[in-house]
Amino acid sequence: MLRLFLRRLRPLSGPLGRLSARSARSSSGFPAPEMPAAWVRSNFLDYFQEKHGHRLVPSSPVRPRGDPSLLFVNAGMNQFKPVFLGTADPRSEMASYRRVVNSQKCVRAGGKHNDLEDVGRDLYHHTFFEMLGNWSFGDYFKEEACCMAWSLLTEHYGIPADRLYVSYFGGDAAAGLPPDDETRHIWLEIGVPPGRLLAFGLKENFWEMGDSGPCGPCTEIHYDHVGGRDAASLVNADSPDVVEIWNLVFMQYNREGDQSLRLLPRSSVDTGMGLERLVSVLQGKRSNYDTDLFTPLLHAIHQVSKAGPYGGRTGAADRDNVDMAYRVVADHVRTLSVCIADGVHPGMSGAELVLRRILRRAVRFCVEVLQAPQGALASLVPTVTHILITDVINENEAHFLSSLQQGSRLILRTLNRKDYKHGDFPAAVAWSLHRDLGFPLDLVDLMLEERGVQVDRPELDRLIAQNQKVKSDPQPGFQSALTLDVLSLAELQRLGVPHTDDSLKYQYRLEQGRYVFPACSATVVALYDGQALVSEVSEGQRCDVILDQTCFYSEQGGQSHDLGYFTRDALQDVLFPVEAVVLAGGYVLHQVTATDSLKTGDQVHLHLDQVHRLSCMVNHTATHLLNFALRKVVGPSVQQRGSHVSADRLRFDFSVKSSLSVSQLQQVDSCVSDIISANQIIHSEEVPLQTARSIRGLRTVDEVYPDPVRVVSVAVAVSDLLDDQTNRQTSVELCCGTHVLQTGDIEDLLIVSERQMVKGISRILAVTGRDAALAREQGQVLAQDVDSLTARISGSAPSSLDSAQRLAKEVGVLSDAVDNTAIPQWQRRELQSRLRSLQRTSNTAVRKLETREAAVRAQTLLEKNGRKDVQVDAVETDSLSVVMKTVNQLSAAAPHSLVMLLAHQRHSGKVLCACQVPKDSLSLSASDWAVAVCRHLGGSAGGSALVAKGTGSSSDITEALRWAEEFARQKTRR
Repeated sequence: MLRLFLRRLRPLSGPLGRLSARSARSSSGFPAPEMPAAWVRSNFLDYFQEKHGHRLVPSSPVRPRGDPSLLFVNAGMNQFKPVFLGTADPRSEMASYRRVVNSQKCVRAGGKHNDLEDVGRDLYHHTFFEMLGNWSFGDYFKEEACCMAWSLLTEHYGIPADRLYVSYFGGDAAAGLPPDDETRHIWLEIGVPPGRLLAFGLKENFWEMGDSGPCGPCTEIHYDHVGGRDAASLVNADSPDVVEIWNLVFMQYNREGDQSLRLLPRSSVDTGMGLERLVSVLQGKRSNYDTDLFTPLLHAIHQVSKAGPYGGRTGAADRDNVDMAYRVVADHVRTLSVCIADGVHPGMSGAELVLRRILRRAVRFCVEVLQAPQGALASLVPTVTHILITDVINENEAHFLSSLQQGSRLILRTLNRKDYKHGDFPAAVAWSLHRDLGFPLDLVDLMLEERGVQVDRPELDRLIAQNQKVKSDPQPGFQSALTLDVLSLAELQRLGVPHTDDSLKYQYRLEQGRYVFPACSATVVALYDGQALVSEVSEGQRCDVILDQTCFYSEQGGQSHDLGYFTRDALQDVLFPVEAVVLAGGYVLHQVTATDSLKTGDQVHLHLDQVHRLSCMVNHTATHLLNFALRKVVGPSVQQRGSHVSADRLRFDFSVKSSLSVSQLQQVDSCVSDIISANQIIHSEEVPLQTARSIRGLRTVDEVYPDPVRVVSVAVAVSDLLDDQTNRQTSVELCCGTHVLQTGDIEDLLIVSERQMVKGISRILAVTGRDAALAREQGQVLAQDVDSLTARISGSAPSSLDSAQRLAKEVGVLSDAVDNTAIPQWQRRELQSRLRSLQRTSNTAVRKLETREAAVRAQTLLEKNGRKDVQVDAVETDSLSVVMKTVNQLSAAAPHSLVMLLAHQRHSGKVLCACQVPKDSLSLSASDWAVAVCRHLGGSAGGSALVAKGTGSSSDITEALRWAEEFARQKTRR
């Protein structure tokens, strides 16, 4: 059978591993002189499409679809995880996949797979790369996968077979895994010599998706750049001359929660081959950076920099790290361009924070090493790239440049300090660079390494741990959801358990202004206890209940799941509360903690929490109206980046260059309000996916849709949209959620928060109905409070410091209320602006009165003490600022005096302290004096050599004054 398959792969005669007349290899030897990267990519895709019947699936964006375990898509298989896990919607196109091929955009920076710190140091690491891959989901397996791979490499690409080595899984006795002899025999039959067929262990040749889930042995094809020798010992030895080019994973096991392995009911194949590495092999280059994927970019970098041309050097040969900088900038600008185009912008958390690190690393190498001018990094982005990407890179580059220069000066200053211990850079300074100036820690390490210095790693690790310490335990009362594993899903299918009919979730109606939801009785068809399918569960046991039909909505499309309970026939007084509702592979799972025994075949009656459902319906329709209004007000560049609908509010994330203005917020508010007031009908209809995509003005998000798909339209019937019989602009989206039947049922929608989460992505929080009305009322109350306070501050100036301080405090309290109360966001912005102005006015009044009061007190003290060398005295005030200002004025009048003033708060015992010393005071600094006195009083202080302040407590201010003066005289011998 294998020989027949091989003959089918090679329609032209010739020894295995050699090229036919149609081969791309030139007659003069390997490699062929013209194998551009675009040709290599297209031939890979064509080979599997045309010769082996694979479906071409486009690359997914680098932002993962609904997978919080990943920062970026880092492998070709990411988008196919629902297929491997059996959780794909059976109505979706993905559920029909059997043979698939694609070229996937991947980013490996941050998280488990992180190549960021290696980029530039060698000739092959990248943060962005393309992964060529072919997949089989329950179709072909090891034999066909190996034969296809070998034929493509040796015949179609013309790689000499004597340059190739193959590794396979040699087994692991401790894990109870036998050697993958089946794969070994396949390679031998293909013609791989036994000496080039090498066994390795779990680390090299056993692939796992995660701590649990599908896994299996893999076989890898390696290439020897040198040739004409036995290089078997260099395979998997980190040799730059012998590199892995293709990994074929055979998913045949499932890793259980207890770490045991079970055979999967359906085996699959997942292969991955990096385009950059394959192109380097086919173009005869040792370095990926010497291929046509990078050479035009390296030339462009040379044009904008003051460095010499790229020379491909590494290590000690790369003087001043110039070639390393070329590689870093070339790699990073590719990553930045792809990520920003896919909606990931530099920011402060998650993937956005990683991208910020990448950008700052690129800026540093571009400016400091390559001596390129500001703006050079963005100029490398191809002109066809949207102007938004150029703007984002320019803005972030400019923002970081000043920090970079400041940080470089700080490093030099630290290294030149007298107390600096050679070779051991202070961790506190490194942490300050990271925390205060935004330097990625790997960039700090690199800059120190260039100067032959290393940071104090144990102390830095301590600071990092101290800063990042978070509670890893789940919150009290939290219970993780039970989800069907891939084996249990397969067992349901084997048993012929039909998918759950959940169409009742849409079958509600309006009667006399009230929503009527359908009654629902159902049969328990399966129970899952978290480990396996069971026939019965007992009281107190958590489980997933699968019914033949349900009226409950499962969490999907950004809408929260329904709440409610069900009862069992003949046991109507015992309620089974439904804690969560999840959809997996066409089955709706009702998670419950059994309040009595429950078994398959039981009849149950479902009771929906109608108030909760209706609130979700209101908020989901409101989300559609908000999406439409934003696009109408801000423009067509607005793209939905995420949403979540719950009973109490809605959240909507969208792409926009900066936060919305007050005017835009008001326009959005008005637009939505008009649609609600018009009480327009909400239309919904299931139509074929391809037909739906032809609707003019259709809004979609990056996710996998079922086929047929549900279309939700406001005011215009779906049939009219399909017939293109209207030019009316309206809200129309693909959506599986539940919606009200007329917009008037929303009553009101109000944006109560809008802010940029990361650069280019804003998040809106909004409320509806009574909550919106309450927020408007609260906004009016706060607006009246601000009006009243404005009148008081703008009137006559406060006559005393106390009254001025009270007004300033009122401004602060009112500012907190405006910041933290649910009110219209446009109104919040207006009130915040007015309060900032009031704060400036009140602070100015306080400062003037403090200065006036300090002048009076200073004059009194001068008349009392004259211009003594050491002036230590008490003043009556509860303001540390007044104490400090009085000290300043005394020192100005007596510039050669050591001055310290204490203010005793009799009601609390607290002591305020401030001091100042002459500029030529060498024996006593102000900070040392204040720290000593405040420590004596059980408190703390800080400041500079000239001025300092602090606090403490004492019941005897006279003793404190005596101690302070004596300390100063002892130090200065005055």
